[in-house]
Amino acid sequence: MADVLPLVEARLRTALGEPDARAAVTFLGTDRIEVLRFQGAGIVRYASLGMSAHPMTDPTAVVADPVKGPRAELVLSLRAGLAETDKVLRPLAVLAASPQVEGLVVAPGASLDVGEALWPGAPFTSVLVAEPGGLVEDLELDEPLEPVRFLPLLPMTPNEAAWKRVHGAQALQERWLNSGTDLRDPSRQSVPLE
Repeated sequence: MADVLPLVEARLRTALGEPDARAAVTFLGTDRIEVLRFQGAGIVRYASLGMSAHPMTDPTAVVADPVKGPRAELVLSLRAGLAETDKVLRPLAVLAASPQVEGLVVAPGASLDVGEALWPGAPFTSVLVAEPGGLVEDLELDEPLEPVRFLPLLPMTPNEAAWKRVHGAQALQERWLNSGTDLRDPSRQSVPLE
């Protein structure tokens, strides 16, 4: 079976250009996860590479299927130069390793929490997983493999994360939209939740 990671990296390069930096993190008992940084037009994007090497499997499954199951990579977009956002590399790698480490299936609408600031001084400790397909198109793989989806991450403040748990992802996204929230602002405040 072909290694999917070179295909994934090629898709990222096609969509985002050449990465100007990359970092690799390995967690005990997991495959290596890389995070690539792409800069351009005042936006810096961080994309995981390695999460899609294996399909995500239902944590209740008795045996993990080595072929079938959803595959994904994570993409975080932020305004450049407003914070030390390059420190997000390790937290992003931790999130990308969560399917291997915790048996999670990461899908749109899910919340992922790292339990600490995503970068120094960040008002965010978690992210909302958004719908794929806008920035980087899904990567179709040969049958029976499922396509690799590139899932955008939207940083959430602790208050937004708590509100989302009660009201749902769609309601939070509507709040952001109605308030004109700049979700790429690395130092933005929480949206009004009253």
